[in-house]
Amino acid sequence: MSSRNTTRRTVMVTGASAGVGRAVAHEFARHGWNVGLIARGESGLAGTIRDVERAGGRPLAFAADVADADAVARSADALAAAFGGIDVWVNNAMVTIYAPVQETSPEEFHRATAVTYLGQVHGTLAALRHMVPRDRGTIVHIGSALAYRSIPLQASYCAAKAAVRGFVDSLRSELLHDGSRVRLTMIQLPAVNTPQFDWARSRLPRKLEPVPPIYQPEAIARHVFRAAQDAPRELWIGASAWKAIIGTMLIPGWIDGYLARHGYRGEMTSMQAQKNRPDNLYAPVDTDPGAHGRFDARSTSHVIAADPRWLKFGIAAALGVVAGTMLFATEAQGRHQGRRRLRAR
Repeated sequence: MSSRNTTRRTVMVTGASAGVGRAVAHEFARHGWNVGLIARGESGLAGTIRDVERAGGRPLAFAADVADADAVARSADALAAAFGGIDVWVNNAMVTIYAPVQETSPEEFHRATAVTYLGQVHGTLAALRHMVPRDRGTIVHIGSALAYRSIPLQASYCAAKAAVRGFVDSLRSELLHDGSRVRLTMIQLPAVNTPQFDWARSRLPRKLEPVPPIYQPEAIARHVFRAAQDAPRELWIGASAWKAIIGTMLIPGWIDGYLARHGYRGEMTSMQAQKNRPDNLYAPVDTDPGAHGRFDARSTSHVIAADPRWLKFGIAAALGVVAGTMLFATEAQGRHQGRRRLRAR
């Protein structure tokens, strides 16, 4: 159902030129929102502007780097001035480096942290400046199952997503303390078919790929839009994310060993990596690829999401059923043995 009304609401999406951010911008536009767009690549931004307009939204784009807190704040001020406020802010921008820790430089760790973690901090601070005085608004943090379960060869990205989770939890408690009605939600993603696998800096010998199952960005965007309305504390998208998160809570050591044996192979295709290809760590790869990467043939257009509160309740209920069944079986066995003893007398 469309959420169009006479007064359009306003969202800001960071990392909006491609991938999940672009799909999210299109999804909000499809529901008639004003859509602010932050990204570094002007070609990609121009493509997203066209997408938003065709879908029925009103775009306002800002060529900015989320690592620059002042640029993000200026973009927020301009969006709020143009449309009368900001109702939703989606922190999505990210970069990563595919390399073993010992082959990743301190400068590269710093840059990945500045974008993927501090970019969300900067976006949140900019959003709060406009939402707190109005006592309303929702900030959506795009996370990853890797915020819970780190994998080899992406330490910079995994650590940044884990840092975002810690930041959001601290801020949530502060807003509750203040009695604020500004809401926070963090969405933990599975593997998604985006252009990042051709843009990310890599020292690996073969072309990159997401660890399957792989989902289309539009499938993720639909859940992001709904989460912006409902603001669950967290939303875990896809059974693969559920397994990674819950598995690392239950058997982290076993998963460490599994990833040591299979993790390297799972992040690379069999194709030789292109030498000296451009990457987007410090500057955009200024093209307009759209939302999708090169894995359309292997990607699914629908994915189930779960609020972990209900997921944990379901697991607890299932364990309760198992425990009850075992208790019943034990009692039945005891009664059977008791009857045998009576007959023996």
